[in-house]
Amino acid sequence: MDSHDDQGLVALGGTLDPETLIKAYRSGIFPWSSDPVISWWSPDPRAIFDLGTWRPHRSAARSVRRAGWRFTVDRDFGGVMRACAAPSSERPSTWITPDFERSYSELHRRGLAHSVEVWAGDDLVGGLYGVTLGGFFGGESMFHRATDASKAAVGFLIERLRAGGFSLCDAQVPTPHLAHLGAVTIPRADYLARLRRALAATAQLTSS
Repeated sequence: MDSHDDQGLVALGGTLDPETLIKAYRSGIFPWSSDPVISWWSPDPRAIFDLGTWRPHRSAARSVRRAGWRFTVDRDFGGVMRACAAPSSERPSTWITPDFERSYSELHRRGLAHSVEVWAGDDLVGGLYGVTLGGFFGGESMFHRATDASKAAVGFLIERLRAGGFSLCDAQVPTPHLAHLGAVTIPRADYLARLRRALAATAQLTSS
């Protein structure tokens, strides 16, 4: 969810206030880097995790069993965002600035942004966060501090989205990493049609 190409740029500028973010997501648009200004994107094709056909990675299931990981929803939204923003050997810098953290934390307080956490004991070893509107989940970023922890977070998320009545899980811009996790690509027009249907639905993301 962190790479971008040259296609799909919609606008430059504006602010990350919650009302603007909600309007953007409802229109199939998401913000990216705010350096030097916020950029707004609607790529074609679009990456999604197809909730009807996605299958979990066997390696992730083995890692969960072996490590005894446990999963939560909304236990540490701020911690997940900070971990996603932190530099790593794979990702020296990210687009998640303090402005992004403040804005998405406000969406979280309003019940419109959620996190999935992967725990090894009391240690946060993986997770992801995103935005929910109706039956839509818009994945924003993920991280791992243990091998397969981000794969496991995606698997748990999809399980809970299916159980909660969601119909669309957006992964934004197609990348090889997302494809490895099981994401597929669809034309933007198809994505926008699915989005309209998802926004009209009622769904709830819970940990059980």
